[in-house]
Amino acid sequence: MPMTTVLIAGVDEVGRGPLAGPVISAAVILDPRRPIKGLNDSKKLTEKRRRELDGVIRERALCFAIGRAEVDEIDAINILQASLLSMQRAVMALRVRPEKALVDGNRCPELPCAAEAIVGGDGCEPAIMAASILAKVARDAEMLSLHDRYPHYGFDRHKGYPTRLHREMLLRHGPCEHHRRSFRPVAEALGGV
Repeated sequence: MPMTTVLIAGVDEVGRGPLAGPVISAAVILDPRRPIKGLNDSKKLTEKRRRELDGVIRERALCFAIGRAEVDEIDAINILQASLLSMQRAVMALRVRPEKALVDGNRCPELPCAAEAIVGGDGCEPAIMAASILAKVARDAEMLSLHDRYPHYGFDRHKGYPTRLHREMLLRHGPCEHHRRSFRPVAEALGGV
């Protein structure tokens, strides 16, 4: 009798902490017949290695999808709800429906399949590791694109995170349309809070 494989999607998001840009999630269903060596939490990999693995994941996974929540959604519903929304969108965009989703963190989005939250999942579950890599590479590419349009903020260096440089540039130039107005440093730069 043939063994049946449960289709499991790993799900992770990137971009909860930045002051600018969307939150981006990925959902990945790995192919057990095409294992990928070197998967890890995206934060523990070099940028070069993430880009290499991004290509391998896209080539070997059974399927993958990217989901996102935009800055205006983050400001309207808060970063936690926007993160859950982007993860939900990633899973719903998969061309193959998973039977279960393993989600990095302590909360799961509403999904049409079983879901399990795993704290630290991006360091122990290969499908979540793959999702963390795809999400990080996608968001970093987007922030580099924003840098081309708004070079004075230094998005190429900090990817929107609240570094000293970013906060100084935010105070000097004020926020652009891609800054999250509901985040305190951005509100302060606007003269609020």
